[in-house]
Amino acid sequence: MILPEPIQNLINALERLPGIGPKSASRLAFHFLRADESLSTELAEALNGIKQKIGYCSECFNITEAGRERCEICENPKRDGSVICVLEDALDVLALERMGAFAGKYHVLQGVLNPIEGIGPDDIKIKSLIERVARGEIREVILATNPSMEGDATALYISQRLASFGVQVTRLARGLPMGGDLEYADQSTLLRALTGRQEME
Repeated sequence: MILPEPIQNLINALERLPGIGPKSASRLAFHFLRADESLSTELAEALNGIKQKIGYCSECFNITEAGRERCEICENPKRDGSVICVLEDALDVLALERMGAFAGKYHVLQGVLNPIEGIGPDDIKIKSLIERVARGEIREVILATNPSMEGDATALYISQRLASFGVQVTRLARGLPMGGDLEYADQSTLLRALTGRQEME
């Protein structure tokens, strides 16, 4: 079936989203076609706003409102700035914050090392993490990258880079399944993993 160009363009755009295949993209596109026009308008405004109104914290690289130098977590005086939890992306911050048991601060790498895809240490926020630790205010760095090959390689690399600073470097315990993502873990699994973190060897 040959579809009108606007519908086909929308299907093609939706297919580029993670977890959306051709059938799901088609269903969503036809849903927008049938739905009230306000839904399409709201979605367009939200998508436009996410690029214009969202920025990154200059300290931890978590998402924050555009124009803000530091995020709410970094500016919160009640958070323990001597403990940093290193995560792959902002979704992982959301997962740990939902748990409500971590009172430290974060450092979002915005990715992991992946030589096959050409992602090296200079392509993610490792250098800025080293600079934060070098200032001497950090006593523990919790490496909470996902338990995957890339996540483990990134954690090992960071651990080696931090070895000379005299900070305690820990890794989340293996309460998390291999190959899983933090954003999909339930709260009790995350809590076990956080409280059972271990020294990097």
